Parts: sequence; C-alpha cells; structure tokens
Amino acid sequence: MSNIGKTLGYNQQDQVFMAQAIQLARRGLYTTQPNPRVGCVIVNNAELVGSGWHEKAGSDHAEIVALRAAGESAHGATCYVTLEPCCHQGRTGPCDQALIAAGIKRVVIAMEDPNPQVFGQGVVQLKAAGIDVELGLLRAQALELNKGFVSRMQRQRPYVYCKLAMSLDGRTAMASGDSQWITSPAARLDVQRLRAQCSAIITGCGTVLVDEPGMQVRWRELADAGELSAPLSDYSQPLRVVLDSNLKTSPQAKVYGPPGATMVVTASKAAERYLAYENRGISVEVCADEAGRVDLAKMLNYLAQRQINEVLLEAGPTLCGAFLKANLVDELVIYMAPKLMGSTARPLFDLPFDDMAQALSLTIKEVRAVGDDWRITATPSKTDV
Repeated sequence: MSNIGKTLGYNQQDQVFMAQAIQLARRGLYTTQPNPRVGCVIVNNAELVGSGWHEKAGSDHAEIVALRAAGESAHGATCYVTLEPCCHQGRTGPCDQALIAAGIKRVVIAMEDPNPQVFGQGVVQLKAAGIDVELGLLRAQALELNKGFVSRMQRQRPYVYCKLAMSLDGRTAMASGDSQWITSPAARLDVQRLRAQCSAIITGCGTVLVDEPGMQVRWRELADAGELSAPLSDYSQPLRVVLDSNLKTSPQAKVYGPPGATMVVTASKAAERYLAYENRGISVEVCADEAGRVDLAKMLNYLAQRQINEVLLEAGPTLCGAFLKANLVDELVIYMAPKLMGSTARPLFDLPFDDMAQALSLTIKEVRAVGDDWRITATPSKTDV
C-alpha cells in the first residue's frame, strides 16, 4: 500500500458507494484501453447526485462525467473514485483541478495511479486545496480491473493471460491435432469475454499452420448475450500477433485478415520473404535473442510501447510452455471439460521436466462452473502483479 494518502476506518456508506464506482468502472472493461478502467460517484448528504465512468480513450474521464451530472450539487460533496484523479493535461484536462473547482469536500480513492506522471501528485494537489483525501477503499477490486495498466506502467510489459482448454486428463488435442470441440458453448462464450478485454492476442506459427485460427472477438455473440453497453461499432478487434521465427506461415492465412490487423514477430528480416507480408499490410517486427529465436520478453516490451495493457496467449503446448519457463505468464485461465482423451492425445504444456524440483507451483485464484465445464484461474507463484 502506498503512503501517498491516508486509509481510515470506512463506514457502510463508503463501502456501498465505492462498490458502485467499481461497478461503473467495469462498464469500460472492453473499451478503455490503453487507458485504465475508472468509475466515479458523487454523494451529497448521503444522496447520489452524480455518477460516471471512463468509456474510451479521448473521452471524458469518470470524474468529469460525474461532476457534469452532479452540477451545483457537487459543492461540499464526497467523490468516490476508483483511481487517483489525474493531475496533468493529456487529451483531456486534469481531473484534480475539476474536483477542486467544483467545491468537492472529500475524495475517497480506491487505488493510486501507477502512471509516473500522476502517482501521488493528484493526492498532493487535492490535499493542498484543503480537500480531505482517503486512499485504499476496495483497492484490490480496483487493481483487479487494471492489472494490465499497472503492469505496463510498472514493468513496461502487458499483463499476460494464457488461455487453454483441456480434458479432465490434461489433454488439449488428439494426436491427429483434432481439438474441436473440447469445451461447451458456455465456455467458448466465456473465452470471448476474455478476448474482448485484451488489446492483443498472441499465437505461434504452429497453431496458424495446423488450426487456421481467426483470433477475433465475436462481438455479436457478446451483444446477443446482453453484455455490451454500447453499439457494436464502438468495439474494435484486438491486434493479432503471430510469432513466426522463420516466416513459415503464408501471408494469405486467415489469421492475417485485413491490412493492419496483424503483426508478425520474427527473428530476422534476412529472407526476402518478409516483403510478402509487408506488401499485404502485415507489420513485421524483429525481436530476436542470441540463439536466433523470438525473444518473448523483448516482444512484450514492444507491445507495451504500443500502449497494450493486456494480452491473451492462445497457442499450443510449445509456445505456452516457453512463456511459462520464461516467467512471462501472469495468469492461467484453463477450461477443463469432463472428458477423457487418452494417453496419446497432446499435453497441455511442453515442459520436459525431469524431477519434482523443477515443477512450477501455482496459486489457485478461482474455480467455477461454466456450462458443463470448469474454469480454473491460477497464477504462477513468481508473478509479481
């Protein structure tokens, strides 16, 4: 916990209104990147007088939306906001100054802003104006919504989800490669939710060659499920990232889609073949290690430079295993189906360990039913976000 503000004993009203702000922030789950997801409510004499959330980059921040709704009722009120108000001029003005100008008396903040341009300074400005500031209420919930933003700001890389579907005996495909469908329709819809909150989806050349994946969010399915708060036109597809050290995949593969939709990460541009990709509008980036393979950490740093907060790894056992061995997986999301696929089927990861000392320890965060399947969410023990 940072010491940039004070954490006091909160009453039930505080808990209720901050919980409402968290729920508002969740409404931006699919649209705010590269910005954080932020919700805000303004309360005067125990009455909610204004509320709002940040909808997308370039639009008003949550505090501004809530202040506009509150109008004159903001004077002397308490503002509950899930992220420290910004104090710098970007595409929109500084929120701390707007709160001061509106006559807000007290600001309750869930978490500090990890952006070095803001961290602590928003609180300092508010306190200097005589506003009571309290920090830390429902911090864990606010952080959960913004793990990717925090990761990009603090580690200069996105937060990495690794999604896998497996049978009860830990198999992901038959020996022939056949894997449709291991899981139920409910689980596959849940995957769309996970894709939708990420700005990039990563796969390997082996998956492209064998499965011909589309790697897109099926927004229509989410809309039909009543889970979108804006028109379909407001939602965009994640960047598709294909790791292909030797450019084995065809530039005409389904995954590459229209120009600008996909990036190929390779180990070298020495071969003239890369021109075939660039002529199709496919970006080719070189991220190589000393062994002439794709450098996974360098690739993630590059994605962070493109302001990508969260990525979803959807790949085969070799690439997923490589990410795990490099300690680059932040969260495993495994859908387990009540099926047995047999000993000749393909394993979940390519991790050729020889003894128990090499085993990777995991922390189980959640196990819940999704249709006929189970969703297991776990974090590798070394993960620091």
